[in-house]
Amino acid sequence: MDKDRIKGMGDQAKGALKDAAGRVTGDSKLQAEGKADKVKGKIENAVGGAKDSIRESQH
Repeated sequence: MDKDRIKGMGDQAKGALKDAAGRVTGDSKLQAEGKADKVKGKIENAVGGAKDSIRESQH
């Protein structure tokens, strides 16, 4: 598994926690940061997945 995928999963989890905490506390800034982290994590995960696919196809 590519390191980008691992980082992406971590950022998605961190973003989900921030989003939830922001919703519970009514902190719209924290909620927005959480959503941004989730998007960043999804992109990193996709990049890592593409790298994994390229590596697999070369073998």
